[in-house]
Amino acid sequence: MDIRQAFLDYFASKGHTIYESSPLVPDDPTLLFTNAGMVPFKNIFTGEVPVPNPPRAASCQTCIRAGGKHNDLENVGHTARHHTFFEMLGNFSFGDYFKEDAIAYAWEFVTDILGLPVDKLWVTVHESDDEAEAIWAKHIARERILRMGDKDNFWQMGDTGPCGPCSEIFFDQGEEHFSGPEDYLGGDGDRFLEIWNLVFMQYERDKEGNLTPLPKPSIDTGMGLERVVAVKEGKRSNYDTELFMPIIRAVEELVGRPYIYESGASYRVIADHLRSTTFLLAQGVNFSNEGRGYVLRRILRRAVRHGYMLGLREPFMFRLVDTLVTIMGGHYTYLNEKRERVRQMMQLEEERFFATIAAGIELFEKELANTERLFSGAVAFKLYDTYGFPLDLTQDMLKEKGLDVDTAEFERLMQEQRERAKAAWKGSGDTRVEGDFKALLDEFGHNTFVGYDNLKAESRVLAVLNDGFARVKCLEPGEKGWVMLDITPFYAESGGQTGDAGMIRNMEDGATVADVVDTKKFFEINLSEIEAKTKICENDLVETVVDTARHEIAKHHSATHLLHSALREILGDHVTQAGSLVEADRLRFDFSHPKAMSAEEIAAVEAWVNEKIERGIEGEVEEMDIESAKAKGAMALFGEKYGDRVRVVTFGEKSIELCGGTHVRNTAEIGMFLITKESGVSAGVRRIEAVCGHAAYEQVREVRGTLAHITTELKAKDPLQGIAKLQEQVRQLKNELKEAQKAKTSDVKSEKIGDITVVVDEVEGGDIKAMIDDLKNAHEKVAVMLFQKRGEKVLIAAGQKNTSVKAGAWVKAIAPILGGGGGGRDDFAQAGGKEPSKIAEAKIRAMEYLKETL
Repeated sequence: MDIRQAFLDYFASKGHTIYESSPLVPDDPTLLFTNAGMVPFKNIFTGEVPVPNPPRAASCQTCIRAGGKHNDLENVGHTARHHTFFEMLGNFSFGDYFKEDAIAYAWEFVTDILGLPVDKLWVTVHESDDEAEAIWAKHIARERILRMGDKDNFWQMGDTGPCGPCSEIFFDQGEEHFSGPEDYLGGDGDRFLEIWNLVFMQYERDKEGNLTPLPKPSIDTGMGLERVVAVKEGKRSNYDTELFMPIIRAVEELVGRPYIYESGASYRVIADHLRSTTFLLAQGVNFSNEGRGYVLRRILRRAVRHGYMLGLREPFMFRLVDTLVTIMGGHYTYLNEKRERVRQMMQLEEERFFATIAAGIELFEKELANTERLFSGAVAFKLYDTYGFPLDLTQDMLKEKGLDVDTAEFERLMQEQRERAKAAWKGSGDTRVEGDFKALLDEFGHNTFVGYDNLKAESRVLAVLNDGFARVKCLEPGEKGWVMLDITPFYAESGGQTGDAGMIRNMEDGATVADVVDTKKFFEINLSEIEAKTKICENDLVETVVDTARHEIAKHHSATHLLHSALREILGDHVTQAGSLVEADRLRFDFSHPKAMSAEEIAAVEAWVNEKIERGIEGEVEEMDIESAKAKGAMALFGEKYGDRVRVVTFGEKSIELCGGTHVRNTAEIGMFLITKESGVSAGVRRIEAVCGHAAYEQVREVRGTLAHITTELKAKDPLQGIAKLQEQVRQLKNELKEAQKAKTSDVKSEKIGDITVVVDEVEGGDIKAMIDDLKNAHEKVAVMLFQKRGEKVLIAAGQKNTSVKAGAWVKAIAPILGGGGGGRDDFAQAGGKEPSKIAEAKIRAMEYLKETL
């Protein structure tokens, strides 16, 4: 039985809109990952955006709990039900139906659709919720309903905001399997398994903790797919189901020995972590040392370490991706499309960790032997910094030994590193914006963008906001804020393209009312950021004019599309976009590729794009439904929100993309295209920076000017011939210098102390380190110190071979005479001084030091 599809079909039959799973990286800067089914609907529940029509929804949402407040990582593999990645089935009512229907739907689905036996089902309600108990009593015997307190049966989004009692459905797994002291309904044992939580959002909690009934209470439910599949299959562990066992069987084949549940935690960790790493990589998250990318790295390396414990000594996780795609690719079709990229990225990261894991484990075991209770934080930091062991991986290894790590010492060293790098990560890196957006949507709806075809428009100012996004009537001259226009030609920052700038003018005399400095989208409302020049108010009729830089932005955006196609054509179909920036004077394009591009590949990509520009290919922009666009071959970016109708931008047969940005009408308008840099962003992600149009012309002009200057300086018509001539002169001078240095070495004065040749002298020129090396090569036993005056300073160098003198100590003893200091190794050391007038005194003392030492 396909429980996932059965759930969605059931709620579709009840008038719910079925929403696709939102990305694991949420549009919410307060969260690291989407960790619950209601996250995509959070703004609706909090009232920040209007309620959709119909006001009921259902989804199967992919979730990650492996970082931040919600972190199940350390329990994975050791329990029957903890996962880093899971799917949450949920149905939601936004002020529509409430307890009566929510309970009825849940009961019908569990008993009729899933066919779970009634005598195995139990229900809990909040201790104060008489209404819920009475409704449940219509479906299940009262003796199977248990009242519980706030800890178990009251839900709230935060300290303030929507909240309410909840009701949970439990499945009794059988007394014959579970008979511990906690195996009762409400206990911490595993006998009674919670399978569905129905949250009744009926209150608003204020800062004082007071509860006020909501005028339109809502429903938020969540049912873990993995648990329900286990119940339906009669399994007591999620890992024994069809969702995990094919992966575990594949691990068995790699390891070469059978999986036994009681000792198989490592198999389960690998199976779970494969799911989270594959989905994150497929959705565009990349391995890195901060934020979400670091959580991804931690998960994969934890899995690799468990594979290492099973005897695997080379990358293996990437080999399991095909098995997972077979299990889940039918519903999440993008897994099929991203399969090769995921395998490549995973293999690269595994190779990096396998290169250091053996040395890291050796260091760990060495320190473990000296640990009685608390493992060294300094060693844990070295494991992290040098060998790539995340702290929680070290803690995981220690947990198996019943030990802890000195986290205070580890954090101190981490903080020192952060301060040195000035790279501490905070939240998602985004700023959470709060303002009167819902009121704007309720009053005006979405405003109309006309900027594809018009760079000017006659507009009405619908609303004015200050720089804190609070609604105001007017902005005075000099004030900064935002305006919502009924019709706007200003493109809002999206899809990597920067937002438009421009001006707002008075309709009557054409005088500038405000400068538009940027344009952004907030809940799909197009708002322009302005600096008022004169007073600007709600309901003003104005002329809006987009800055001429827009055409240069369009050139760079179209060039980005051609660049994407060129990379796929020359490097392969594994190339997918991982990020972009489009501005008036440059573009930046991040893409998946396992290694640095060669000079030949860069040249080929640049030539491919310029050939398409020279051909003057007409651009074509069409609107169609998403399925038609995909059938046409349009490339869509994971995580981008596409409506029922999408915009497809086409240049010839090779470049077809879903895109809401602005573009040239013909590739010939782009002008010259130049790649300025190719570099790495993170493991498996490369970056190309390029210019076109006027920016390319300016770069060529600058290069021509530089070349003309070089030609003048070289006094040669052909710069390459001039450079070759200079190189030959340099080679000759180097040879002459080497000969001169040899002559200087032979000029230094030496004497003998026993069988040791001793040199303490001042030289006028040459490389004194090279001179010392020559003397060491010429004598079996030698001690030498040379002084060289350089302007108002002195350079001191000392060396020895096969003597008891230590060069570092010798230099430290002599340098202070010259007002300096220094040191080095026993065989060579150097220092500097500021008093060249005391060289003679230093020479005498250096010789005395030698005689005392030798």
